Amino acid sequence: MNGAHGGPARPWAALAVEAYSCQYGSPKYLLLCGLGGMVSCGLTHTAIVPLDLVKCRMQVDPHKYKSIVSGFRVTVQEDGVRGLARGWAPTFFGYSMQGLFKFGLYEAFKIRYAELLGEERAYLWRTGLYLAASASAEFFADVALAPMEAAKVRVQTQPGYARTLRAAAPRMFAEEGLRAFYKGVAPLWLRQVPYTMMKFACFERTVEALYKYVVPKPQSQCTKAEQLGVTFVAGYIAGIFCAIVSHPADSVVSVLNKEKGSTALGVLRALGFVGVWKGLFARIVMIGTLTALQWFIYDSMKVYLRLPRPPVARMPESLKKKGQGQGQGRRPYWPVFPPR
Repeated sequence: MNGAHGGPARPWAALAVEAYSCQYGSPKYLLLCGLGGMVSCGLTHTAIVPLDLVKCRMQVDPHKYKSIVSGFRVTVQEDGVRGLARGWAPTFFGYSMQGLFKFGLYEAFKIRYAELLGEERAYLWRTGLYLAASASAEFFADVALAPMEAAKVRVQTQPGYARTLRAAAPRMFAEEGLRAFYKGVAPLWLRQVPYTMMKFACFERTVEALYKYVVPKPQSQCTKAEQLGVTFVAGYIAGIFCAIVSHPADSVVSVLNKEKGSTALGVLRALGFVGVWKGLFARIVMIGTLTALQWFIYDSMKVYLRLPRPPVARMPESLKKKGQGQGQGRRPYWPVFPPR
């Protein structure tokens, strides 16, 4: 089956391409999705720097920073209110670059993997497709994030080391070379890849469930504001699970980037089972809010930029005729779904 412009149609693509600023799956579409991810991740991570700072300090010095409340109190007493913003620059630049690759490449990998699977398998195996696409995207996103994440942790958790990115980066390079910026990339993958897999797969399936079981009318009849509301709720639910699955690795990354010459395995042994879960509640609050806002901003950017926003996955007609995939002999085709 051919698409609206005569070429092969894509799974979950959109009709009425002329109503949008670009065609679904085109290079422009993917670039603008990356831009939306850059704005989404850069703004949200920077906005919660104070909470992130306290969370990191609870992980690396739990005796001094015993809870969220005491962490804020001690930080303000020692550094003043301005101290709560420490690390904002590496956070902004690092997570902006991560968002560019995370969201842009997720859309690209999701489309490509769906094409490789074919329409029917792409629907039947859609959870696996979401997991594979998000893991692939995050692998590259973390390479972009790692240098700024290393600098951020040094600024936030190592007293007297440096107060700004401009001071931290040259000192890190002088003391350890490039290794200082990338020694945390492996534990970063351990933290961020499961986090992102949960973030995207849980979000996609939660949106699907909300429209099926909670929202009292079909998605096509919902206003854009109502759809963005569903996006926020699904994002928060996904964020809670994200925080739980990624927290142990997050604790290792925080300590690893603070201590010169340390290794991931050594840090893990030193922290122990209980230690890696320190600061979990703060991370749930932070990541739940963060993920919900990221999806809301990302979807809002799609609306603003007039990008195609495909509906939730629906069973292809060919599978319905087969009895939900049972039976043989019908060739898969590429449907073109209407936009949200």
